[in-house]
Amino acid sequence: MNDEKKHNIADLLLQTQSMSELLNNIGAYVFSKDLEGKYTYVNSDVAELFKTTVSNVIGKDDSHFFDLEISDELRQNDLNVIRNKICIESEENNVIKSTGKLHTYKTIKKPLLNSQGDVIGLTGISTDITVQKTLEAENRDQKHLLDVILNNVDAYIYMKDSNRYFKYVNSKVAELFGLPAKDIIGKRDIDVIPQEFADHFWQTDKLVFENNEKHIINEALLGADNKMHHYLSIKVPCDVKDNSNTLIGFSTDVTELYQLKEKFKQLANTDELTGLYNRRYFFENAKREFNRAKRHQKALAVISIDVDHFKAINDQYGHPTGDKALIKIAQLITPTIREEDIFARIGGEEFSITLSDTSKEKCQQAAERLRNLLDNNVISLDNNIQIPIKISLGVSIIKASDTSFQDLYARSDIALYKAKSIGRNQVHMIE
Repeated sequence: MNDEKKHNIADLLLQTQSMSELLNNIGAYVFSKDLEGKYTYVNSDVAELFKTTVSNVIGKDDSHFFDLEISDELRQNDLNVIRNKICIESEENNVIKSTGKLHTYKTIKKPLLNSQGDVIGLTGISTDITVQKTLEAENRDQKHLLDVILNNVDAYIYMKDSNRYFKYVNSKVAELFGLPAKDIIGKRDIDVIPQEFADHFWQTDKLVFENNEKHIINEALLGADNKMHHYLSIKVPCDVKDNSNTLIGFSTDVTELYQLKEKFKQLANTDELTGLYNRRYFFENAKREFNRAKRHQKALAVISIDVDHFKAINDQYGHPTGDKALIKIAQLITPTIREEDIFARIGGEEFSITLSDTSKEKCQQAAERLRNLLDNNVISLDNNIQIPIKISLGVSIIKASDTSFQDLYARSDIALYKAKSIGRNQVHMIE
């Protein structure tokens, strides 16, 4: 043998050894089989998987190493490659006989051809993805469990990033927005809800991102029922793997509580019988109006009203009828009151009105109109009861020497009693 041939053989051996070393360290199971399914080559990883040696694998088929009665998809894939001369990339589930364990592999198999293009076997490379598949299954189970929990919590739960994109919404949010969750996730808030509401929410969102701390806020949104809904929202910063600034929000519908609170507020300010403002509300607002008028040197007046001979109405017809008469009086006067003025029942048959930015002459005229209104309208009640109602009115105008609203109100009260003392059905003014 000449030196050149020896050199070529040496190179070939080196290449073979290098290739074998490479395949033994590739981190995957590499093999080839003949047409009968017998192994013609395996790398060391395959032998280690079967708990045997390479030489003990060569010449044997899969029935020696896999429990094909439990899973035969490996053999079926081999036959498909050989018979149809195609490449297959798939996941295979195989049970190793030596361990009894089920493994999942990502496998690529190709037909092995001779120089004439005939199939003489197959080659394959498999990567064990058992751990990966187990983790994926666990993640799916955990995600399903989390979805079940979050979708059944009585709260609207969502995640948004600092660019206003939704990263997660639970089913209650999807139902609220009237869109499937998949059509919300990845969209900006202004793309799925009216901008005025989105911008309102964004004001608090920005605080979370800027301060990196939890915020609690009351928010409102027009619902699918075209009614305003109120929410108590808790928004907290949240660390995520992609390092994007993200918050998670928890919003609870407190509409019923809000409406109840508004109802209590209204009841606290409203006279139960007539529906007018009550004494407390009248004086609280009148004090503010007085301070504003003094500060800006504006006019302010008070008209105190008392129903003449109301005791006689109660005595003749009974208190329930008297109450109905008071309601009718309130209903008759209310349409004549300006929006900026305050009309209230002070107690019993006594009413008061504050008039803002109104001159002395106009106050006098307003009081006379009210007197004429009642004087010319008989109150009609149930059972054909007709009651003529007369009222006395006292008017007072703010003075520079007044130090509180009580000074102004006291004068209107004095003026009222003066009107009653000089014959009733009168208007009397004290400047």
